[in-house]
Amino acid sequence: MGHIETQDIFNMSKVAPLGLIVSEGAKELGEKINSYLVEWAKNSPNAKDTFIVESECPRFSSGDGKGIIKSTVRGDDLFFIVDMGNYSCTYNIFGKQNYMSPDDHFQDLKRLIQAASGKAHRISVIMPILFGSRQHKRSYRESLDCAFALQELQHMGVVNIVTFDAHDPRVQNAVPLMGFDNVIPAYQVLKALFRSVKDLRIDRDHFMVVSPDEGAMSRNMYYASVLEVDLGMFYKRRDYSRIVNGRNPIVAHEYLGTSVEGKDIFIADDIISSGESMLDIAYELKKQKAGRIFAYSTYAIFTNGLEEFDRAYEKGIIDGVLGTNLTYRTPELCSREWFHEVDVSKYIAYFIAALNHDISVSSIIDPHEKIKQLLSNSK
Repeated sequence: MGHIETQDIFNMSKVAPLGLIVSEGAKELGEKINSYLVEWAKNSPNAKDTFIVESECPRFSSGDGKGIIKSTVRGDDLFFIVDMGNYSCTYNIFGKQNYMSPDDHFQDLKRLIQAASGKAHRISVIMPILFGSRQHKRSYRESLDCAFALQELQHMGVVNIVTFDAHDPRVQNAVPLMGFDNVIPAYQVLKALFRSVKDLRIDRDHFMVVSPDEGAMSRNMYYASVLEVDLGMFYKRRDYSRIVNGRNPIVAHEYLGTSVEGKDIFIADDIISSGESMLDIAYELKKQKAGRIFAYSTYAIFTNGLEEFDRAYEKGIIDGVLGTNLTYRTPELCSREWFHEVDVSKYIAYFIAALNHDISVSSIIDPHEKIKQLLSNSK
């Protein structure tokens, strides 16, 4: 199938009437997605003022909760949008304010699916941060939360999961008969990088991609390939005699690859948690006389705060950090000069439109062609 304009999709035969059920933690993202869908559908027979179906998950004073969908969804093609990482959401329990964890968000998702009472035509879940995905393999007598959660959703009638940059996409093997899309928003990332940094020279003499560890090699190989530049890699030397905070502590980051001297460096990872590893790598690259360093993570959550990155930026160690709007970002982070947001809402809207009309996603969005055009324009 050739390229299809998004405005034409809504004139095609759809699977069923489209409905978005947006959880409390994903309101900002859900409203952006909805605005694109409303715009594309406005001149079609499927035009609506909004595709969002009003819902909520209230709590009793004891902490028990329930899901409520406030209008009929019988026969609808429902897309549940949830942010498992939004720790700013709260609820009251015994008169005290409690901040929601990923466990709470997952329970609310299941409550809302239950509230649909099996009357929807089809249920899909847009879950950018995959629940429990950092615990992706078993080393000892350990739980496998993500794999079990996917099976639980499948048993509840979910037929599609759309996630972004899963920590280990092989977790989909737990549900081989369920639709599972692991999306890498490479075009959106590069577009944000080129817009934020106007004087980048993308060639082998001036630019290089470096993987922060062996686990991130595949995504960094992709960036290096499409940009036609060299790729380097760090590996984490760990102390396997000790376990600290559930893992073997990192002793040192060792670099493998060609010289980084004088080159701008792009480092991509799925998550910046505490950010210690990313900063260690940046300081090591500066020791090797690297030029500017730009770090990207799909989920820039900064669990240890922003102060260390502020200091690294002031010292000229880090020149910019890119992160998506797929999860909650604090107002403090969004206000930082060194932080550049990557908006992925339009990309998700493409996916929803394609799935709702049972057409190939690649027929309406081809990142390879878009990246080629982006590079051509930047040069």
